[in-house]
Amino acid sequence: MSTVSELFPAGGGDNTIDMVASGTLPNGSPVILKADGTVEVVAESSVSESIPAGSEVVFHATDTDYTSISFDPNNTNKFVIAYRTDGAGGGYATAIVGTVSGTSISFGAEYTFNAATSYYTSVTFDPNVADKIIMLYRDGGSSNIGKVLIGTISGTSISFGTPTSFGTSYVYYLTLTVDPNTAGKFVVTYRDYANSNYGTAIVGTITGTSISLGSPVVFNSADSHYTYGAYDVSTPGKLLVVYANYGSTNDGTAVVGTVSGTSISFGAASTFDSGSTGEQTVTSYPSTAGKFIISYRDEASSDAGTLMIATVSGTSVSFGSKYVYQASGGLSDISSKFTPNDVNKVLVAYRDHGTSYYGITTLATISGNSISFATRNVFTSGKVQDLNFAFASGSSGKFVLVYKDDPNSQAGTAVVGQLAVTSTNLTSTNLLGINKKAAVDGATVAIETLGGYVDNQSGLTIGSDYYVATDGSLTTTSTDNVRLGRAVTATSINIRNYV
Repeated sequence: MSTVSELFPAGGGDNTIDMVASGTLPNGSPVILKADGTVEVVAESSVSESIPAGSEVVFHATDTDYTSISFDPNNTNKFVIAYRTDGAGGGYATAIVGTVSGTSISFGAEYTFNAATSYYTSVTFDPNVADKIIMLYRDGGSSNIGKVLIGTISGTSISFGTPTSFGTSYVYYLTLTVDPNTAGKFVVTYRDYANSNYGTAIVGTITGTSISLGSPVVFNSADSHYTYGAYDVSTPGKLLVVYANYGSTNDGTAVVGTVSGTSISFGAASTFDSGSTGEQTVTSYPSTAGKFIISYRDEASSDAGTLMIATVSGTSVSFGSKYVYQASGGLSDISSKFTPNDVNKVLVAYRDHGTSYYGITTLATISGNSISFATRNVFTSGKVQDLNFAFASGSSGKFVLVYKDDPNSQAGTAVVGQLAVTSTNLTSTNLLGINKKAAVDGATVAIETLGGYVDNQSGLTIGSDYYVATDGSLTTTSTDNVRLGRAVTATSINIRNYV
């Protein structure tokens, strides 16, 4: 049974069924069908912010570099970390599967995916291909060329396909972005040392456990640092690339890319900050096509931590005002992502040079073209490096921070964080009806369902359609609410048919 409609015949009728109450049911309350066959009142629950929410957990006991994390989009509790091990492992590229349970983290075994000194290790799940991860790194054992390969997850085990190479020597600032709208398609951006340090991009295609790459395309014919790309979540084949243009006083620069098959083309570059910039990243709005948030270090303004809204139209990009979340002291290891529980909020994590390199988070709220910031939070009072984080799949507000913990033998470390979240037990398919009388936990209670009629309400507007809000109240507003039925009198509702 996937929906409550399967309990009833099509077309319905005046149906009253007896169900067992889970918790107290006030008279006349909308109720949902639970997975165990009982019913409970529609209600919201809240979780308060807690960063960190649990204890630190070590996944590699000694020096750990280039930490990267990605959550499985099909499993809210599973994630993978990619990193470079210490000298005892030869600086090898390594990956490990982590599992979140509440505020605790457990890890499986470590798996090496490049048995040579590696740089810029990163991991990304493809949301369209189950149990597949893309590993990216620079191979110090093979002329420092770039490589990508596929990993397959089974439980806490990882197996790897054959790597595919790009570049001819010393690629820098490697980043990879997956097209969420096209299965098996991604773009790598990098600084190509062998080609005058030009900013370069290349399209990748996944087939099973193999990867094929298109031809490299230059997006900036000058020395390019901190290259970073992000696909538009709402527009297939469209992405925004940001970088520091060292051919023009390190200007913060952005360019729109368009992918067609295995090729990528770029529009004209636009400057978003004409002073020296660093550590540019970009992330796509989850609900608005053509909108991005750029995060960067404004080196011309005391290394201020800065966010900016970018808007893409065709192959052009324009920018809003600069908004500063840390004005002085310096910062690095900046990571920023939209929160899955609120499309108007962005979480920023970074290390603060002004407080002995402590790990910091701050929550940004976007309202139209303005950005405001909550009070910053110190999640670890010790020097961190190679900081990164990822949100758990779904809307729980849970995320995992990963970093090198300098005071603890530079160990690879992870910790759970929790944003404030209000959630509901109501979905688009589990509303059952209205209970006809009050009931205590475990009691049998009559529920009026499809096509039925209840007269235990008050203050209704005759002829209006009513919806159940996420807190269980009745409303005439349809947005994000579930339709219940139509008011026949000021105290009665004819419940809708589930057809």
